[in-house]
Amino acid sequence: MSEAPAQPATTSLIAKHEELGARMVDFAGWYMPVQYAGIVEEHRAVRQSAGLFDVSHMGELWVEGPQAAEALSHALVSDPAAQEIGRARYSMICADDGGIIDDLIVYRLGEQRFLVVANAGNAPTVASELHARITDFDAALDDASSRTALLALQGPTALAILEGLTEADVGALPYYSMTEGSVAGHPVHIARTGYTGEDGFEIFVSWDEGPDLWDALMAAGQPHQLAPVGLGARDTLRLEAGMPLYGNELDRATNPFEAGLGRVVALDKPGGFVGRHALEAASGSPLTRKLVGLEVTGRGIARHGYPVIIDGEPRGVVTSGTQSPTLGVPIAMAYVPVESSEPGTALEVEIRGKKVAAEVTPLPFYKRKD
Repeated sequence: MSEAPAQPATTSLIAKHEELGARMVDFAGWYMPVQYAGIVEEHRAVRQSAGLFDVSHMGELWVEGPQAAEALSHALVSDPAAQEIGRARYSMICADDGGIIDDLIVYRLGEQRFLVVANAGNAPTVASELHARITDFDAALDDASSRTALLALQGPTALAILEGLTEADVGALPYYSMTEGSVAGHPVHIARTGYTGEDGFEIFVSWDEGPDLWDALMAAGQPHQLAPVGLGARDTLRLEAGMPLYGNELDRATNPFEAGLGRVVALDKPGGFVGRHALEAASGSPLTRKLVGLEVTGRGIARHGYPVIIDGEPRGVVTSGTQSPTLGVPIAMAYVPVESSEPGTALEVEIRGKKVAAEVTPLPFYKRKD
């Protein structure tokens, strides 16, 4: 007798999403809102005013102890030991062969205290890998994913909304930094980070306090046109901003250099780290493929997995694609041969059996004006 399929997990905000009439989907093992009013409307709210996201499905892994910095520098491709207290860095955890297990954000909260945020679908794997990799160090891992709700407040009016709810000087908080404080009376960690290409904040709060914090932010945001936003618009926003998504642009068969993220790899840091030999070899070898932006100039939208046609042959693959709500044209990211990666290069994408014209374009597609 076969086992019943596992039911997706829910965040502590499930009732809020249902009250708002969200369309819910199974995403990475979580029952999550994909949209409320509509993807395009929510996307534009974030670009023009602000949006509030429930991203409590992400993994929160605390690494603490006298050798926490050294342990993470061994486990990850970046150098957390060189991070300043209060700052965040984009990082990755790679396998011995240099393949990407997950991309991460690493926050340093003290000399011996770090927070690693992993993607939802990879969080258990990252927790297991980190635990194994730090066992020889005087450091401990605490997986707080099930105890932590995470809300992302993103958009041009995000600062104005948050400033009225906290005593923390969030206006002075640099991009990719974190501070501790309270928001609407709830103890939180506030990071000036996000996945949309806009200014904004990610707020970590205890699981049970997530719904009350959501209500407080939504109420404070009413005069600022704050809208609830689902994962659908989160995807179109990050694609316009040229931000990779694990499972699309990044996976175990891809190394950071192919993805244009070699800057994340600290080959010159002291000591060894998992994947170092493979990544040193990759850094010294000519690339055979490269992640690029595409604008589809013909009719159609390039989607994940569609072939990229060069000289009549399938020689690349689309990783993500959409109709850009901001730019009004179809955009995509794709892996193509290096010799076909220069901006302005004409090629084609096979869309539903037809070859459609496209052109390589620089990433990101969208960059906010400061």
